[in-house]
Amino acid sequence: MVSLQGNKVKLRALEKEDLDLLYELENNPSVWEISGTVTPYSRDVLKLYLENAHRDIYDVKQLRLVICTLENEAIGLIDLFDFDPRNKRAGVGILIKEEANRNKGLGRESLEILCKYAFKTLQMRQLYANILEDNQRSLHLFEKLGFVLVGTKNDWIYTEGSFKNELLFQKIFK
Repeated sequence: MVSLQGNKVKLRALEKEDLDLLYELENNPSVWEISGTVTPYSRDVLKLYLENAHRDIYDVKQLRLVICTLENEAIGLIDLFDFDPRNKRAGVGILIKEEANRNKGLGRESLEILCKYAFKTLQMRQLYANILEDNQRSLHLFEKLGFVLVGTKNDWIYTEGSFKNELLFQKIFK
């Protein structure tokens, strides 16, 4: 079994105490363009989501984990989505909540841990990420961890009156 803890962070399952974190992130319009959300979520809806967060990835085709410091401070979320065990692939997304926690290697270590888990425990052959072309931090992070640009989705995301390209990155485990 792969450990979900590194030298700086650990990944853990969602808990009911994460309601405030989810509420803040899901209702932050600045992340809506990457999440595909266009409306806020109520606390009641998010409570229902948390009540069902224990469901198996093979059932719901998604796994959302909380990124925590080793001192148990929740600092973000990392997801596997579109989980496809037949074809051994899944999408991956990551969000570090506060600017102060970015560019410190926390996202990198979180993504490394998730990649090892996906490959060794879930038997995935590949992961992919959809990244907006102007998101330099994410582009750098995923490239650093061996994800390769395999395509461009032109004019894919409409936001603030204009279209943005979304880049498709893929990592194949061999």
